[in-house]
Amino acid sequence: MEAKPLTEQDIQSIAQSAVENCVSFVESEIAPSRIKAQRYYEGEVDIGEEEGRSTVVATKVRDSIRNMKPSLMRVFLQSDRAVEFVPNKPDQIRFAEQATKYVNYKFEELNGYTVLADAIHDAMLKKTGIVKAYYDTTEEGEIYTFNNLNDMEFTAIVNDDGIEVVEHTTTYEMEIDQMGMEVESPRHDLKVMKTSEMGDLKIESVPPEEFYVDASARSIDDAYAVCHRTDMRVGDLVEMGFHFEQVVELGNMDDSGSFADLEDFERTGYVDTFDDDEQDLSMRKVMVTELYIKMDIEGVGIPQLHRLVLGGDSYEVLDIEQYGHLPFAVFEVEPEPHTFYGTSVADLIMNDQDSATALLRGVLDNIALTNNPRTEILDGAVNIDDVLNNEIGGVVRVKQQGSIQPLAVPFVAGQTLSAIQYYDQEIENKVGISKASLGLNPDALQAKTATAVQATLQGAASQIEIMARNLAQGGVSQLFKLMLKLVIENCEEATVMRVTGGQYEPIDPRSWDKKMDVKVNVGLGTGKEEQKQAALAQTLQMQMQIVQGYGLQNGIVGLTQIRNTLGDMLAMNGLPNSNRYFNPMDEQTEAQIMQQQQEQQGEEQGMTEQEAYLQAEQAKAQAKAQTDMAKLQIDAQKSLAEDDRKRDQMDQDLLVDAAKILGQYGTNVDVAQIKSDQAAPRYPQQSPVDAVTGGRF
Repeated sequence: MEAKPLTEQDIQSIAQSAVENCVSFVESEIAPSRIKAQRYYEGEVDIGEEEGRSTVVATKVRDSIRNMKPSLMRVFLQSDRAVEFVPNKPDQIRFAEQATKYVNYKFEELNGYTVLADAIHDAMLKKTGIVKAYYDTTEEGEIYTFNNLNDMEFTAIVNDDGIEVVEHTTTYEMEIDQMGMEVESPRHDLKVMKTSEMGDLKIESVPPEEFYVDASARSIDDAYAVCHRTDMRVGDLVEMGFHFEQVVELGNMDDSGSFADLEDFERTGYVDTFDDDEQDLSMRKVMVTELYIKMDIEGVGIPQLHRLVLGGDSYEVLDIEQYGHLPFAVFEVEPEPHTFYGTSVADLIMNDQDSATALLRGVLDNIALTNNPRTEILDGAVNIDDVLNNEIGGVVRVKQQGSIQPLAVPFVAGQTLSAIQYYDQEIENKVGISKASLGLNPDALQAKTATAVQATLQGAASQIEIMARNLAQGGVSQLFKLMLKLVIENCEEATVMRVTGGQYEPIDPRSWDKKMDVKVNVGLGTGKEEQKQAALAQTLQMQMQIVQGYGLQNGIVGLTQIRNTLGDMLAMNGLPNSNRYFNPMDEQTEAQIMQQQQEQQGEEQGMTEQEAYLQAEQAKAQAKAQTDMAKLQIDAQKSLAEDDRKRDQMDQDLLVDAAKILGQYGTNVDVAQIKSDQAAPRYPQQSPVDAVTGGRF
């Protein structure tokens, strides 16, 4: 046999059969237990009631779920990053950081707390919680009215993109043209609707009764068919692009006779009887089924995932398109191996609620009968009205003494309390929530050591931790992977992302990797809060020691890691908004800070070298001046010594010349006077150096 393309009739038959099989499986095997779980959550039991006896119910299902829910929510929302994306390649590290910030920001913007709370609640009560993630593209129209337009203005408006003419009237007025001639000029009154297309990421919790899979499915990924069936308005379908005549006559879910209405009634407690179909057909409800199924429509032998939009209870195919992924994330607290639907908390303790209710009613009935026992009377000897009157101090009229005898009922409620405590302990062991862990029974821990108390609390939380791990590895990881994929596939251009602190960061999701791994940013199964806080404190101490010993460029610890530790410490102590106390820090910001510090140090180092150069030049000038001064002093001393030698030579020559004059001419020379003149101060007003240098220094 050869693969052949599917005809429209083949597609219609396959789609209808797939949906009917999914609905039949869920409504016969899953829906009854979910309806029962909802009834038990609302405080009902199946053990029946006896007239005149206590009708109280021990609401174990509701109490257990309400006690468990805060712990599970705290696990995922105690940090501003519920998950982190892990890159597959080194060049994707920065993009993974951007994706982590952006997707967590979108999760908070899209009311992720409520969506996650609904999914966890459904998982604990009705086996599975379903979250749908999709990119919603809608067209918004706005009406504009224009009056007295000329031809040019009219043409410019109606030819604009996204403009649809709603009303148009033309009138003519007489005007004088440039030639002075009277002519008719058209004037337009116009009403138009401008349509603009807008899209954004959406996440929403799907009611369990609207979600269906085939019986052979073991997980959401290997399911043959996955359906989302709900009621929509005719007007909503028209906005999606379907023709009014095509959808207005399709039936709604009330016509299908399914369990969905019964489940919806059990959850809400009322039925929507409002019906305005006759007044406004656009508000008529239509059952719409989204079917995700693999089909070989082209006949190539390889089935591809397709999304089919089916209308009405006959599942008429309205639209079909090839689809890249299933848009659902499945949350389960206790999945069963090799099957799609696991076990809910309600499934674990519904029978215990019956037993606890029977015991509690017995205790209350025993207390009531002990305090107000039945009475034995002698027929005809007692006034019946007086006996039936329970007024304190009331008189009972009798004709014969001893005509009234109480039927004493022994008080056995005290012995029954131990059985109630046993069932309470059994429920606590199943769900992992005890009075001690909630702080409601401190007396039970007073006689224990700190280690024993810690072991008791940690042992009680083991069930909560495994449920949290199942939710993390299942629905939470699936949801954030879907959100990342939708952001990447539907981003048409680079944009900016608002980060904490009011800052903006440019991003381009088109460059991100859709196959990045997801790591849920919570620590499960590794100790309690006190141990985590102590570990963070020790981590911070080691980080500071590394920085003090090796500086910020040590290759192990940077400002980003220290900032993350401080943020986690505040979050563990109930302060998730750590940016109020510490500025945000990432690797890019840290690199900028380090670069600024290096530039500043470089500038300071450059100024020091310049100053050192100037100082060295000044020292050289001073040394040269001192050398020149010493040289001048030596030259001056040499000059003085030479002058003294010449003066001594002059004295000798004077004596010789005086003797020659006396011998030849007989004339005496006044040698004493001449020497006196020579001995007078040679430089009376300046130092010898100045005498030599001329006063230049």
